[in-house]
This record gives sequence, structure tokens and C-alpha cells, in this order.
Amino acid sequence: MSVTLLIIAFTVLISYMAFNNADLFIKMKHWPYAEMRDKEYYRWLTSGFLHGDPMHLIFNMLTLYFFAADQGGNLGLESWFADRYPEFGTTLFLVFYLLSIVAASSATFYKYRNSPGFASIGASGAVAAVLFASILINPHSSIQFIFLPIPIPGYLFGVLYLWYSSYAAKKGGDNIDHTAHFYGAVFGLLFLLAIDPSLAVTYFNEIVG
Repeated sequence: MSVTLLIIAFTVLISYMAFNNADLFIKMKHWPYAEMRDKEYYRWLTSGFLHGDPMHLIFNMLTLYFFAADQGGNLGLESWFADRYPEFGTTLFLVFYLLSIVAASSATFYKYRNSPGFASIGASGAVAAVLFASILINPHSSIQFIFLPIPIPGYLFGVLYLWYSSYAAKKGGDNIDHTAHFYGAVFGLLFLLAIDPSLAVTYFNEIVG
């Protein structure tokens, strides 16, 4: 079984357990104020396996599957890691995913650590990292939504996503952790560029070409 499927299975299990266990949900959610006060930094990771409801869970896990697993002729991110680093690529992909959760959570920690009323859950930050890393390795990729049946070039989607996440994070008021989305996406790009800087040149040449 692939690591992607294992991540999805584990996330579904933990999320459904927390749906019916309020104490577990509270103990695992990303709560910067509690993390600051009680040094509960484990929440930076555990919150990435919680979701608010089944639709939240399904949307995140479907997006993760579409971009991390192979789809037809398109190489998924997990396979890219495995092909690039045959001896440890699969493990590196898992590390990448877990670090993406932590990176997204740590960004909101520094922003909301003195705000008792703020809390956040979900794998969206890590999924954004997977999505943006996938766009980087597939220069000609396109994104398509059910409600907008027109493919959007990956690079254009990336620009719009980052702009909107930054704008919405500053505006606030919609109960969505846009800060985690923004920094998760940025982390996905930076992680891949850190292990293979040539990806930037390859991507640019492919887009210009």
C-alpha cells in the first residue's frame, strides 16, 4: 500500500474517532494559546489529522489523493519522490507531508498565540503543500473544479491561490485558517527547491517554452 493511502486511512480513522469524542477533538486541535501556555506543541502535528465534518475530510483527502497518487499518465508526488530517491524517497515523502502540517501550524501559532479564541483543524495546509509541490514538478499541469469546468494552468492557479490566501488571512472573519493554507503552499515549494534547486530553472523553461 502506498504512503498516500496510509496517510488517508489514518486521517479518516482519527477524524472519525474525534467526530464522536469531544475530549479527543479538544486535546488534538491546533490551539496556539494553549500551546503557548502549556507547551503543547504536539498539537502542531495532531491537528492535521482532525476535520470538522465529513465533507471537510472528504474534500481534503480527495485533493491529497489526486495530487500525491499517480493519475493516468501524470506522475503523483509520492512517485516523484520514489523515482528521484529510490532508497528513501517514499520515507522522504512521508516526512515532507508531516513537516508540511507542522509548518502550516507553526505559522498560525506565531500569529495567534495570544488569542485564546482561535483554534484550527484540518489537513488543508499539508494538502496545499502537496498541491504546490505537484505544480512545481508538473509544469504543464492544470487545475479543474467541478463548479468551474474550465482547466486553469497550474502556475496561474498558484498565483491566484497565494494572493487570495494572503488577502483572506488579513481580512479574517470566515472561520478558515487561510494563514495555514498560504504557508503550507509556500513550504511545499521551498521544500522541493531545497532538495532540488534545478526544479526552478526547469519549471521556468517549460513555462516560457
